Amino acid sequence: MKCATFNTNSIRARLPIILEWLKREQPDILCVQETKVQDKDFPAAPFQDAGYSTVFRGQKSYNGVAVLSKKHAADIVFTLTGETEEPARFIRCRIGDTWVINVYVPQGFAVGSEKFTYKLRWLNELLIHIHDFFTPDQPLIVAGDFNVALEEKDVYDPEGLRGEVGFHPDEQALMERFFEWGLVDLLRKHHPEEGQFTFWDYRIPNALKRKMGWRVDYILATPPLADTCRDCWIDTGARSLPKPSDHTFLVAEFDLP
Repeated sequence: MKCATFNTNSIRARLPIILEWLKREQPDILCVQETKVQDKDFPAAPFQDAGYSTVFRGQKSYNGVAVLSKKHAADIVFTLTGETEEPARFIRCRIGDTWVINVYVPQGFAVGSEKFTYKLRWLNELLIHIHDFFTPDQPLIVAGDFNVALEEKDVYDPEGLRGEVGFHPDEQALMERFFEWGLVDLLRKHHPEEGQFTFWDYRIPNALKRKMGWRVDYILATPPLADTCRDCWIDTGARSLPKPSDHTFLVAEFDLP
């Protein structure tokens, strides 16, 4: 089984990149974030033609999440707290025997702002949701853009960025609670080295070549899946293509059918 995550920064703008990547890599599951499209305009047909069923929840111009899978998803939930007016940031579903949660965590804007407080509250609500609906011995993947870098090696300039949004101790402390509950950071399981970035800011010229990135995208898994994970890797190639997203694909491979 191969599972991937990708913040598209507009799924319609990145459609050719995604379709080519699906054709080449053939993941069983792809979680996408920041689709930036209303449900009525979601490009489901090209994915169906490529052999993928889709579940999605979007809104105009902002946010938006989707799960693409070779097997049909079941038991689908689109809200984290049950509030129907929630922004489109969360999908929970079951694909075969595997539970999948796809998240687009709020960015947070600025430390001390209402948006930063909302980000911390959202992460805590995600923890509560996982506690309420799952146990660590169930096969669960939590994937997506968490907008949090955990360690110094997860950012290109730890001294300059320390305490900023995305690299703040309050965010990191909440992230650690996912691991305390039982989730495993699959990339770090296989690749503890520096320079493992998934995001490069458009505003920094040649950020990819200059290795000026962040690791803010994750695939987390409970032990029953983590124990079968043979590799987790970042495909930086998509970030170097014309009209790329500012993120790229993160991929986990499991010794499962």
